[in-house]
Amino acid sequence: MKLEMTGQMRMEQRMKLAPHMIQSMEILQLPILALQERIEQELNSNPVLEMEEPAGDEDVVRPEEQLQEEDVGEQDLVVDTDNNKAEDFGRLESIGGGFRDYMDEAGPFRRKVATDEPDRKLQAIKNTVAPPQSLHQYLTEQWGLVEAEESVKKAGSMIIDYIDKRGYLTVRLEQLHNKDRDDFTLGDLTAALELVQKLEPVGVGARDLRECLLIQMSQRGEDMSFETKLVAEHMDALLENRLPDIAKKMDCDVERINQAIERMSKLDTSPGLQVGQDRNQPVTPDVIVEPSNDSDGYSVRLADSSLPVLRLNNDYTKMAKDGKIGEETRKFLNDNIRSARWILDAIEQRKNTLLKVATAVVKYQRDFFEKGPLHLRPLPMSKVADEVGVHLATVSRAVAGKYVQCPMGIMPLRKFFSGGMEDANGQARSWEAIRVKLQQIIDAEDKTHPLSDDQIRKKLADVGITNLARRTVAKYRKLLNIPTARFRKKY
Repeated sequence: MKLEMTGQMRMEQRMKLAPHMIQSMEILQLPILALQERIEQELNSNPVLEMEEPAGDEDVVRPEEQLQEEDVGEQDLVVDTDNNKAEDFGRLESIGGGFRDYMDEAGPFRRKVATDEPDRKLQAIKNTVAPPQSLHQYLTEQWGLVEAEESVKKAGSMIIDYIDKRGYLTVRLEQLHNKDRDDFTLGDLTAALELVQKLEPVGVGARDLRECLLIQMSQRGEDMSFETKLVAEHMDALLENRLPDIAKKMDCDVERINQAIERMSKLDTSPGLQVGQDRNQPVTPDVIVEPSNDSDGYSVRLADSSLPVLRLNNDYTKMAKDGKIGEETRKFLNDNIRSARWILDAIEQRKNTLLKVATAVVKYQRDFFEKGPLHLRPLPMSKVADEVGVHLATVSRAVAGKYVQCPMGIMPLRKFFSGGMEDANGQARSWEAIRVKLQQIIDAEDKTHPLSDDQIRKKLADVGITNLARRTVAKYRKLLNIPTARFRKKY
């Protein structure tokens, strides 16, 4: 077998992205808060990039004023060899007198214990929000104060390790008992679980919803004997909303059961979430849409007033052009200048693209801003891309994670892009507008006789939204977290 190397030529197209193009796409996709963090990182890592801070006239000190304010005693003392040297010795005498006056005012020497200047790092540490305490840590601290036998204490620590963030015990006690271990028994686990269920938050350590409600009702100061019997004996029927059957078995009327349900609605079905809850991140609008004062339209502007104004450092820019500095230093400066210009161009391009996209959205969705969510029109991203003159992917990156502040509140920018259909009158309706109408129909229904999915479909057809299948209505109902008619029924 003969092995040889041959060369060949072929033509192909490949898309290669330059580093500044990748950076530009990343900057375009960042929301306003993430962009602020990115700018801070660039300012800390790139010495050429700096913030432009306009200085007031009162902060500027002219050279002639600075010379007038200088103390004569701080000038160099030169004793002339001619004349009678009276002026120089006068200066010496004035310096000595000023020093004596200063010492008299200062008083005796004392070691300076504290300074008036605040420690900024210490203040930053004190003002930093402490990380939230987890449920496991909270329960472990309480369990350390419980008085019990050593075997029960070890069993309780094992139980706490298997409590999830909602406060439920996720395994059976038999699974926690290992026959090879002799430090605690199954009876110790049972005793420990009873003690764990007395910890805070109330209801923690339950194995299911029934037990969670029973624990909370047993520790409340009011009489909830009827509710306890209702949950203990008829929990399954209660979840299926079979209230007449429960009333017949408990020999009471449905109104009594509704009152019990109203009282139990104050109980927490996920007590563990009271501790160590995830903090909601603030939503900051990137675009502000408000009625225009000059016309009957709407003005669109970017909410970027909190962003710092960046610029290149003039000294470093001049130094990079100086041929007297070393080659390595000049290369370092040129690389940072190039990186700074990339970030400046990317931020400016982000502003222009986002403003153009938001302006086009307001133009097509003007009925939404004037009349409400029912008038949200179908708007594909390709239509905005053609209007702005950019690629479809650029529009998708521009609206990702961005929010719009308008007279109706703060809402995602992506909300305005939706498909839809034409109704019987030829009017285009978006899927979002159809869901809003479906919600209105269910809110207005008679809860004693709730509408089925097929009846909702007919109601939508009455307002012109035809050709909508029943399974589509059921899908939209599930997306809105609306239960079926049987669970919406009120007795």
